[in-house]
Amino acid sequence: MAQEWQSTALEIDETEDLIEVCYQNGWTDGLPVVPPTPERVERMLSGTDRDPDELIAVVPPKWGRATVEKVAINAVMAGCKPEYLPLILTAVEGMTTDQFNLHGVQVTTSHVGPMLVVNGPIRKQLEINDGFNLFGQGWRANATIGRALRLICTNIGGALPGELDRAAFGHAGKYTCCIAEKEEESPWDAFHVELGFKTDDSTVTVFAAAGPQTVNDHGNNTAEGILNTIAQNITAPGNSSGQTLLVIGVEHAKTISEDGFNKTDIRRYIADATKSYSAEDLLLMVAGGPAGRWTIVVPGWGSPTSRSVTLRV
Repeated sequence: MAQEWQSTALEIDETEDLIEVCYQNGWTDGLPVVPPTPERVERMLSGTDRDPDELIAVVPPKWGRATVEKVAINAVMAGCKPEYLPLILTAVEGMTTDQFNLHGVQVTTSHVGPMLVVNGPIRKQLEINDGFNLFGQGWRANATIGRALRLICTNIGGALPGELDRAAFGHAGKYTCCIAEKEEESPWDAFHVELGFKTDDSTVTVFAAAGPQTVNDHGNNTAEGILNTIAQNITAPGNSSGQTLLVIGVEHAKTISEDGFNKTDIRRYIADATKSYSAEDLLLMVAGGPAGRWTIVVPGWGSPTSRSVTLRV
């Protein structure tokens, strides 16, 4: 007899379209999923040595039991490769901590959703995009790893839009949002190194992210000028007063660094310029294409409602 945490095998008539079966059962994010056949799930599980029945976490708001096997099933559905599975398992552990407050993230009327930031050697091993179009389409790892988290939130956590997911608007990043830091182009310590990890540690950060906002500053050629523009965007009416992720573009980072600013200076300057923003709530990383004087502001969810969590993979 199957235990409550074990997956249920369904017998599907060979004449049925498996993708349509997934739609009919509400197992999708609105886009077609890869049918999780036993063979595909077994292949996905080859990406980890962990026992398929091991409980990783319970996922709110319905508190579904996310075993290694159930996470693998959703990874299959998202289109992941087996080598992505350890990162996804770690991300599930991160987003189900009390600090992240996934229950609140899942049921709020706000439009936040789990966003992943990847650091360390695993970025290259899994080919996670940190450059051109990193928030956009075109990269399997980015698209499917982030999507696996969304399917887990829905299929295991039970956060269906209009039911327990009460987001008034949502945003495209709730389908999938997974990026990496362009560590080689950063003039400063990498995001995870700032947090006390080693350079060669692979980490994943889970952040409750609203929709990314573009900062266009092609006119200023000083650190102060660029940071003033960023500060004005951060304090735009309606933005969260909680943690905010700044994805500083390569050209902006070069200018800011050459003017002698380190990350502490950046945080202090923006906190002073905004008059109300806490320096410790600014998360800083460098990414994006090599050309273009852009930075991305990713508002979080009001502090202390949710705080980012970083774990070693």
